[in-house]
Amino acid sequence: MQNQVKSNLEEQESYTVKYDCNKCRDTTYILVGDEAFPCSCKEVRRAKKILEKSGISEEFSKKTFDNFDYSRNVQTIDSYTVARSYVRDFDKIKNDRKNSVIFMGSVGGGKTHLSLAIANELMKKGVGVVYMGYRDCIIRFKQNIMDASVYESMMSRYKSCKVLLIDDLFKGSITSSDLNVIFEIVNHRYFNNLPMIISSEKRRDELIKIDEAIGSRILEMCGDYSVELKGSKLNYRIYG
Repeated sequence: MQNQVKSNLEEQESYTVKYDCNKCRDTTYILVGDEAFPCSCKEVRRAKKILEKSGISEEFSKKTFDNFDYSRNVQTIDSYTVARSYVRDFDKIKNDRKNSVIFMGSVGGGKTHLSLAIANELMKKGVGVVYMGYRDCIIRFKQNIMDASVYESMMSRYKSCKVLLIDDLFKGSITSSDLNVIFEIVNHRYFNNLPMIISSEKRRDELIKIDEAIGSRILEMCGDYSVELKGSKLNYRIYG
């Protein structure tokens, strides 16, 4: 008899529903009397969903302000300060012309890390960010140039998302078709006041020289949230 009871209990446990959130049982709402209140897990779920749609890898999602080493020199401190200021000011400037941020210049200065740290902070607040690795995306655009539906779907994703993160803009050789893709994206976001987070090894004058229309729009949109890193000693990958 005792063994039979034990067996029945074990069988019931195997059918017990397991929830991600035991407070609301995954409904995202908690009932108090006749009223329903949002569960605290709702924002967490929303942030996870935003991250899943962002295209940011699990490894990149670990790039935060807390694990950025800004103590190397004055330039990295300045970069860190601008990044934190941008996150702090985002709600005030997000609909303005100067609502974007760019980190330019020397390799290994933490440009991508800070760009991702900004993105991760914004996504925690429920702001949708889409990641665009410049080189990989340019290749995919070229591969699908003859497939209008796929091409337009990709273009729409980068043109219309709430915030676009372009990583390593103009990395490698640049063709006229590359410029056409970037101009279409940047121009749409420029005229619709849609924010961008950009990292690039190019400097201000190089961005203008590559394409004045693209470079001038980006620099205008970034305004005071612009950092230009100079000097080979910034590369932490070599100099630690």
